[in-house]
Amino acid sequence: MARELRASGTQVAAALTLAVLTTALCAPLVGRRLDHHGGRALMSAGSVLATLAVLGWSQVTSLPQLYGVFVAIGAASAMVLYEPAFAVVVSWFDGDERGRANALLALTVVAGFASSVFLPLAGLLTEEYGWRRALLALAGLYGGTAIPLHALVLRGRPRTAAAPVEPTQRAALVRAAVRARPFWLLAAAFTAHGGAVATIAVLLVTYLVRLGHPPVFAATVAGLLGVLSVTGRLVSTGLRRRWPAAPVAATIFTLQGLGALLLPLAGATVPGAIGCVLLFGIGFGVGTITLPHLLAERYGTTAYAGLSGRIAMFSVTDKALAPLGATALAQAAGYGWVMGAVALVCAIAAFALLAYHRL
Repeated sequence: MARELRASGTQVAAALTLAVLTTALCAPLVGRRLDHHGGRALMSAGSVLATLAVLGWSQVTSLPQLYGVFVAIGAASAMVLYEPAFAVVVSWFDGDERGRANALLALTVVAGFASSVFLPLAGLLTEEYGWRRALLALAGLYGGTAIPLHALVLRGRPRTAAAPVEPTQRAALVRAAVRARPFWLLAAAFTAHGGAVATIAVLLVTYLVRLGHPPVFAATVAGLLGVLSVTGRLVSTGLRRRWPAAPVAATIFTLQGLGALLLPLAGATVPGAIGCVLLFGIGFGVGTITLPHLLAERYGTTAYAGLSGRIAMFSVTDKALAPLGATALAQAAGYGWVMGAVALVCAIAAFALLAYHRL
């Protein structure tokens, strides 16, 4: 793409950052819409927009066009990815805590393999047909799957066990929540953790190569993160049936920080690199599945999507900006300092969850 658009790799990659920031800005509005009207219309429209955006991506001929398409992709992402999907599941299983936990687990387990499936598929399509035709194929596959499922399966409005809630009551619930300490402890925990996960996801391969490992080994070890994210979700869900969710997640976040802290010390050896990635990877997807549980547990389902959208505004922005800051820190002071910073924010996330649990 950089070659055909006569742009640098950095200029092309900036499109993804723009999309993620757009997702963060749209998250609160999407959350309010989901609370009021449910997921069918919103997620169906998001699927149509995503399909059209990827089709448009396949036809871009300049950087401004690419950036415009990725703004649309960012808006569509806010309408169809984890946060809105969780909101639909939470409202669907209102009053059925066990069913909700199982549904959230099933969703995250399946979605945890998305990168494992579609990164190789995209690579094969690009190698065989070029990036433009690869995008056409992916747009068709996505649109043909997501649009009919969202339009035909989802309910138009959330099913609630109690009487319908007026929009003013829902807004008052959101305002009361965001004025209290528990909400901001959750926001701090999952924003910090999201930034740590995004940093490792972006920089791990580069750092392992700098430690002296072959690129193929580095990519293979980094690929463990996708599999471990599924494993971590299964483990944390099982532990949550015996212990409270916040301390369980805090313990796992602490282990992740330990893995990041040890990587500069032990990562130059094959066993050390694998061991550190295993420690960090076990919590790679835990934040994704723990936040919906904690929000629904404390605040119920009435204004879940609105509260989730407010946290997503912070956490998704951090996911976009943290890797940029980490890259600058690596260039200025070295990757060891980056791993130390990742360990620190994991500790902050763990401390915030423990403080939340005590309230």
